[in-house]
Amino acid sequence: MTSPQRIVVGHDGSPFSESALSWALEWARRASLDVTVVRGWSMTTAPRPATAARGYVPPFADFAEAVRLRLEQDTAKQRADFEDVTVSFEAPHSAPANALLELSADAALVVVGPRGRGGFRGLVLGSVAEQVSRHASCPVVIVRGTGDPAETERSIELDAGLGE
Repeated sequence: MTSPQRIVVGHDGSPFSESALSWALEWARRASLDVTVVRGWSMTTAPRPATAARGYVPPFADFAEAVRLRLEQDTAKQRADFEDVTVSFEAPHSAPANALLELSADAALVVVGPRGRGGFRGLVLGSVAEQVSRHASCPVVIVRGTGDPAETERSIELDAGLGE
């Protein structure tokens, strides 16, 4: 029986997910593990695909690719300092907690921030972190970072192309 060789980290683009990714990359370097960065998504949270045009709805695969590309772009700066760590990306069309829980089955560790972009002001622990910490198949680390989760405003990034 072999032990899992990767860390799964949830990343939604929030400051807390950036702290979680930094922590996961550093731990992966020290433990000689790979990192899989995950972003669960729905059609309402997916960025507009490059193939989108007025009057044309791109195929589902184009939305999936747009999410994966945005995830790579959102994490590029942090990954630059960890070129010795093997990083892969997964962007399943799934609720974020479900995506992380599924991937926890063959992970050494799951890393998340205390909360992400959504939710309600005043929450110290968001729904994804809470679900993952309760139901993951492996150990879970919740990286708080430097901000106070209870003071974080809800933040939604709209696609710039929506106004066109």
